[in-house]
Amino acid sequence: MDLVRDLLDKQVRDRRGKRMGKVDGIVLELRKDGPPRVAFVEIGPVTLARRLGPAFGRLMQAIDVGFGVSDGAPLRIPLSKVRDAGIEAAVDLEAEETRAWDWERWLRRHVINRIPGAGSRL
Repeated sequence: MDLVRDLLDKQVRDRRGKRMGKVDGIVLELRKDGPPRVAFVEIGPVTLARRLGPAFGRLMQAIDVGFGVSDGAPLRIPLSKVRDAGIEAAVDLEAEETRAWDWERWLRRHVINRIPGAGSRL
């Protein structure tokens, strides 16, 4: 499998088909007795920003924590939860039960709900 071509930047959908984001990073596990193996895929703005450089990653993490969105850690999905990596990556998780929608929830609470006539749906 060509990890960059076959997994990175793929849309991730949960077991119900809801979008969770895109695969922003791949975490490898180094082993003493064998080649590295893919342990996790990461989703989140911090990981995406790290791809631009360490300073961007630190800045996004500070924004994430500073605004109270999350603890700044990306969502890590074990490779064992990735069911299919075709056009999109299907994972055996529920989007609502993860931190995948932290920014959407924050925007809903702090921005959208303050717009007259906008109701909360998340």
